[in-house]
Order: sequence, then structure tokens, then C-alpha cells
Amino acid sequence: MDPELIKDCVHCGFCLPTCPTYVLWGEEMDSPRGRIQLMDQHVHGTPVTDEMAGHLDACLGCMACVTACPSGVRYDRLIEQTRAVVEEEHTRTPEERALRAMVFALFPYRRRLRAMRLPMALSKRLQPLLERANPTLGAMAELAPPTARPVRLPPVVRARRRRRATVGLLTGCVQGEFFPQVNAATARVLALEGCDVVIPPRQGCCGALSLHSGREAEAKKFAMRTIATFERAGVDTVVVNAAGCGSSMKDYAEVLKDEPGWSGRADALAVRDLAEFLVELGPVAERHPLPVSVAYHDACHLAHAQGVRSQPRELLGGIPGLDLREIAESAICCGSAGTYNLFQPGAARELGDRKAERVLATGADLLVSANPGCTMQIAAATRRAGKGEIRVAHTAEVLDAALRGLSPQTLGWVTEDAG
Repeated sequence: MDPELIKDCVHCGFCLPTCPTYVLWGEEMDSPRGRIQLMDQHVHGTPVTDEMAGHLDACLGCMACVTACPSGVRYDRLIEQTRAVVEEEHTRTPEERALRAMVFALFPYRRRLRAMRLPMALSKRLQPLLERANPTLGAMAELAPPTARPVRLPPVVRARRRRRATVGLLTGCVQGEFFPQVNAATARVLALEGCDVVIPPRQGCCGALSLHSGREAEAKKFAMRTIATFERAGVDTVVVNAAGCGSSMKDYAEVLKDEPGWSGRADALAVRDLAEFLVELGPVAERHPLPVSVAYHDACHLAHAQGVRSQPRELLGGIPGLDLREIAESAICCGSAGTYNLFQPGAARELGDRKAERVLATGADLLVSANPGCTMQIAAATRRAGKGEIRVAHTAEVLDAALRGLSPQTLGWVTEDAG
């Protein structure tokens, strides 16, 4: 925990109304400035107690406070440093250790995820029983999306018109296995906009889940492998369609600052979110009318961590016939936050229900999100709400439908049918 970064906080309170856990509970120690006070206590000799770890674990790492802070406090850096300290110094219960070991042995590895897709889908029928046995197991069962048809992407998808760029595509772990159609749509959109899309076939995890959970050594290993993979691919830019992954990859230079030679290699790797890249590139492909109402959800690691807010709206708003609707309290996290909805299922459910209520209030036909965790979290919450169906899709899928002249009915999957 960097004492100099801690000193930047003047305890003004601007962060309070933006912090999801403070909004839920109104507890000072569950606010950013309260957690910074705990960090300061640790720097001055206070050990990581169970109570302190509980308040720090309850942070979603959504970075809404970073957006709101007038003093420029780098809470994003502080919470990542703090999580690493908690993991190193705090002794968790045997049950917590077992659950964390299971999650981190599964989610960063695509083959293991692939083997778990069907069991996770079938576990929905046992969700009440799993919930009683352990809230994390119950959350995993509830969050599981419909079993997706596998999509095989070629190593290269060629530009459909004059080549304007050569980009790499990060296929991701959860995105690649649970939402392969999003990667296929992303590749098609990029190709239609004049990009050669290079898709390295043996990509590993980018390290996002590990980095955001304080597993520093593991995050570095994944980061190095990802950098080397896209260096070999020889691309101008790596395009990412999952907010959490893009946020972590943009932080690689900081993550690897103490690894000789790696920080420079990370700096040389240009990383862009899909919406960010497409707006910078500029449109050339024709947008066909797409008569559908869309509620766009700001993923925290896109809006707050990367500052990408206007670009997805610009892309969606440029589609003829599309009615773009804003979600109230858009800056408040949905409760997904990487592995948060697995390790803090109670708080995550409260936030998910809050978000679902505001999404359904828009009356939109389609919920659009740019992060697989958010998609699963909000879909589960809308099912719980039981107030009618809403389809969910990724920004790339909406653009793909507009570029290819598809019907709105081809978009997304229906939340009430996910079981």
C-alpha cells in the first residue's frame, strides 16, 4: 500500500454517493475513504484483522470513486495493492480457501471452463439446494448462461474491403467459452470495417480475475504470456470486447513495472476496447436500419477504469431505427465485478436486483453490455424480478446485425429462458 497515494485522500466525501456498498449499507468503513483509512492504519502497523479484511473484501473495485474524486486519488492502484496484501497476510477459513482455489483453478482456463459448461447449465435445477449448501455454489448455478453453440474462429479473418488496419482479437476465457458468438460478431464487424483480424489460436487468460483479486504472481504470469502471444501475432492493435480484460491489459506496464524488460514491452502493446477502436477508426460500412429499443449498461471497467462511455453510445446511436435508452443510476455497479458475485453473493444480489429494476424500467427490448460478467449478473437479476423478459446482447452483436441487415429478433438471448 503506497503511503503517498494514501495521503492524496482529503476525506471530502464526494466518493460516498458513487460507492455501491456505501449506497447499500451507509457504513463509513464500506466507503472508499473509509477503506483508505483502513489502509493507512495498516501502513502504520495495524495487522490485517478479520474485520479489516471483511471491509476490504466487500469493495467491488468498480472504480466509480476514481471517476468522482476531485483530488485524483488513485483508489484503483490502492485497492489492487491492498488486495495483494490481504491475500498474503490474512488467513482465510478453510472453506474460503477451498472455494477460492476452485474458482481460480477453473475460470482462467478455457478447457476447464469448456468441460464445466454443461454441468453448470444443468446445476440450475439444483440451484436452491446448492444455495443452501454454499452461497458461492448457488451463485455459480444461478449465473450460468444458456449453453452456447461452439464457434470455431480461423487464425485470420480478412478485411472485407480495403484493409485499413491489422488487429489482434483477445477471445477471453468466459467470453470465449460462454459467449463465443460475441467473438464471432466482433471479428465480422472488424472485417467489415476494413480490418484484418488475427486470432491467435492458443491464447491464455489475460490475468484480469487474478489481478483484481490480489493474486499478483499469477496475474504477472498471465500478462507476460498475453504480451508474448500478441507480439508474435505482429498486429498494430489488440482489440478487446470484455471490459475487465481491457482494463487489465491497459495496466500491464504498471503490473510488470518490477519485471526487467516487460514494462517496456507492455507499453508497446496498443490495447483498445472494441467501441473505442471503432470510433477512432471511423465507420465505412453501411448501417442498415435496426428497429429495436436498447438499454445500454455501462460496465464499470469500461466506463470508470477505461473512461470509455461516449463511444458505445455513438456506435449504437449511429444505427438507423435504433432507440437508445439510458438506465438510471448508470454509474452504480451491477454487482458482478469479476469474481465478486461468487465471493460476496449477498451484496452482489442486492446490487443486481437494484440494477435489474432500473433496466426493466426503461421498457427496452434489449439490454446491451460490453462485459460477460455484467451480462450474466443482470440476466440472473431480471429472472429473479419476474417482471417479464428482456433479451441481452453485446455491442458487437448489435453492430453485426446492423452491418449485415439482420432482423432485431436474431439478437441476444432471453433472460427468462436461460434455465
